Amino acid sequence: MRFPLPGLRLNGILKIAFKLLVNDRGKFAALIVGITFAVFLMVQLTSVFAGILSKASATIINIGASVWVMDPAVNNPLNSIQLPDYILDATRSIDGVNYAVPLYSGAALVKLHDGTYQPVSILGLDDSSLVGRPELIQGKIEDIFADNGFIVVKDEEFPKMGNPKIGSTFEINDHRGVVVGIARVATSGLFGMPTLYTTFKRAIQYIPSPRFTMAYILVEPKSAADIPYIKQEVAKSGYLALTNREFQERIANYYKYQTGIGTNILIMTLISFMVGLSICGQTFYTFVLENMEKFGALKAIGAKGYELVYMILFQALFTGFTGYGLGVGLSSLLITVAKRNVPNYAASITFFNLGLAFAMVLVIVAVSSYIAVRKVIKIEPFDIFRG
Repeated sequence: MRFPLPGLRLNGILKIAFKLLVNDRGKFAALIVGITFAVFLMVQLTSVFAGILSKASATIINIGASVWVMDPAVNNPLNSIQLPDYILDATRSIDGVNYAVPLYSGAALVKLHDGTYQPVSILGLDDSSLVGRPELIQGKIEDIFADNGFIVVKDEEFPKMGNPKIGSTFEINDHRGVVVGIARVATSGLFGMPTLYTTFKRAIQYIPSPRFTMAYILVEPKSAADIPYIKQEVAKSGYLALTNREFQERIANYYKYQTGIGTNILIMTLISFMVGLSICGQTFYTFVLENMEKFGALKAIGAKGYELVYMILFQALFTGFTGYGLGVGLSSLLITVAKRNVPNYAASITFFNLGLAFAMVLVIVAVSSYIAVRKVIKIEPFDIFRG
């Protein structure tokens, strides 16, 4: 026989659900820790991958050209393929092109003042326009035209150049180099090499090069509507034109699908998800079993089946969202501390990382609550009191 509970409302049901959840401190703590740990691992792993992709596209991000013209075989900045000189003239002649300038991109071995050698990445800017120049924090950009002038980027790799100052000298292939400026950029490179900027002519003069010297052509269209036509005309010459964003996506796809980085990160993220799902599912099911008498008593005094379902969903969502917040916070804290103490640490929390972790938490919550709901809705008060 049931004894209806007058005025039983949703708020009261949810308060009861909350008290049932937090009163069992051991199970509640296990649920929170399980979801927190799973979210922490998922956010941490995907953030590291996002940081790697950002650093891999450092040259494209820092130069910031609207359109890049390149050889179709190029899929990451390390394997830039030199373009013949006539492509520059052909690109400049395309309707809709405001201007097009060459960019040198290469690597060299620098001899520092103490006699040690350091690999560096060198970007040679167009002599007449200096398109793609970095923001200087010391020095004047005009000094790049001085004899042997180089600009050093002050990032995580800056100490590898001996923390140079304005006027510091070094050698490149028996050529003297002088630091005339210190710059900052949006992101540092992936492969641990300091970055130097100089003029295009000086770069090809100091560094041994093949017959062709242009790594890319930087194009500024007259308007965004001209970009598709520019792409078509460049393609007729057998080369590829990509917007800044498309070039970054091309690099990201290379690291996702043509190297083992993307696969390994995906597998580890799925393992983190399965760990969180198994811990939370099992713990939540055990929690429901231990509280079957209470759910049966509620049903006996008038609680409807759907109200019990609301209780289970509330408990699962509360623990899921709490664990999600703690996991994201813990991951953010670790990344912040790591970036301050480990110069080359690559990690970046993006909306995609947060959304992916949130979606996986919802799956964990849905599976856990489904398992519990199936058990709760079958409760018969007679069986509870008879036991």
